[in-house]
Amino acid sequence: MSSQMLDTNQNLNRQVHAEELSGLPVDTSVLFSDHKGRYRRRIEKRQRKMLAKLGFLAPFLEPGEKILHVISGCSPISYVEQFLKGALLYLIKRSLFIVTNKRILHVPTTPRLSYRGSIAQILYADCMRLHIRFSTLIARYKSGRVEKFPCVSFRGRRKARALLRNMSREGRPSDAFERAHLCPRCTQPLIRNYYTCPHCSLVFKSKACARALSIIFPGGGYFYTRHPLLGILDLVMQTLFVLLLGAILVAFFMTPPGHQQQQLKHAILTCAIVLVFEKLVAVLHAHNFVDEFIPKHRHVEEQADGAAAYSSLPRPEEMLSTGWRSR
Repeated sequence: MSSQMLDTNQNLNRQVHAEELSGLPVDTSVLFSDHKGRYRRRIEKRQRKMLAKLGFLAPFLEPGEKILHVISGCSPISYVEQFLKGALLYLIKRSLFIVTNKRILHVPTTPRLSYRGSIAQILYADCMRLHIRFSTLIARYKSGRVEKFPCVSFRGRRKARALLRNMSREGRPSDAFERAHLCPRCTQPLIRNYYTCPHCSLVFKSKACARALSIIFPGGGYFYTRHPLLGILDLVMQTLFVLLLGAILVAFFMTPPGHQQQQLKHAILTCAIVLVFEKLVAVLHAHNFVDEFIPKHRHVEEQADGAAAYSSLPRPEEMLSTGWRSR
């Protein structure tokens, strides 16, 4: 009995004296508990480790918003991407999901779960259904769009499932009725496929530039979107195929007409097809990475204190008469 009372007192102390951890407002009675609401020391240790990676998050949180759970997973991955890059994309698409009492904040990260300067929100009021099936977080939005976030961490998955099951979806939905990225400078919602913040004019990397660099320079699109590992791999692969194509062309012009020259023609065609395919894959990946809204400059100074001033500006849909909402 005395040990139970001690545990109860410890839980109350944590709830009262630890309402702010790593500079972030949290509900420790939920954050440090399992899916049944029982305090677990290992969960506290793991959640504190996660919170230490979220030093950038404070300006994005709204008044009265508290963090309930932090779990890792991946950004949405299309079937084409999975087929082309396989398991490598699960490292490149790593993300953190911060479950709060108002929404889920989706943060694309590096393989080591470090902030990349990109953040999005999923308002509960924007979702017709939000649940975890097996290892995938599935969001069915009121806009009609469905997004799947794979590889949700096994540790904490049951707790996340329980939280989402009991979370209220009442409240005012966003203008997009689906997941929306937030500006890393003014913290206001961004418009899909419009790569300038309508509130503070912060410029983001564009698909046109990513596409041009992917076609002109081997690995250029990956370096542009700050994925150096993929850029190096693509550079090596394209360089090898270019050298191989050059060697085959030299052999073709030095070989007298005959059966062997016909085989060299087939080899030239094969190398050319592989190079074109590699370019198309690079363009596809660059487009998908740009959709995460990567700031043009690596270091962006947050101006969350001025967010109230931006609220007096016209709404994004009023500034853009057409094309502001994704379809």
